[in-house]
Amino acid sequence: MTGPASGAPRISMLSVDEAKALGKSSGVPSTLAPLTVFRTLMRRPDLAHWVAGQLSALLWKSNRFDPRLRELIIMRIGWRTGADYEWTSHWAVCLQIGMAEAEILSVRDWRNAEGLDAAARAVLAATDETMDGGGISDETWALCREHVGDDEILIEMALAISNWRTFSELLLNLRIPMEEGVESWPPDGLAGPG
Repeated sequence: MTGPASGAPRISMLSVDEAKALGKSSGVPSTLAPLTVFRTLMRRPDLAHWVAGQLSALLWKSNRFDPRLRELIIMRIGWRTGADYEWTSHWAVCLQIGMAEAEILSVRDWRNAEGLDAAARAVLAATDETMDGGGISDETWALCREHVGDDEILIEMALAISNWRTFSELLLNLRIPMEEGVESWPPDGLAGPG
């Protein structure tokens, strides 16, 4: 038996032009509408608008939570769930914000990785605990408070974990394909355990 990520997409995508037109009328940014995930989600423009708004807020409008820590969270979730789209898309984001390949790859086995600081280890522990048991332990929360930030930042951290966990599940359940011509699982093609 194969998992949900195997096989053809479960929902047919709109054309790029259709998605852009619907995006314009429903408030989905022109940078997101042509992506395969939004070409699928635009079958429900009302929901696509909500998803795009949350993504935009967490990716571009927030300036409190360290983008490097956010990307480590996303990459860890993508790795653990086997969400190729999430891993591959955010690999490019990680490189754009100046992260080294070794740091990005460290999320595969972060507990044994060298070079991760205390903040990175705290958010990765919070991510794993959320994925394993649905919530962050008091001990890990205290580490996040010590090394990551104040209440406002910790709210954003918890929302980032929840958002990209949900997004990973969405990508897998709808079987969202990669963008045409994009090579999966950079840099080495090694897929996550999910």
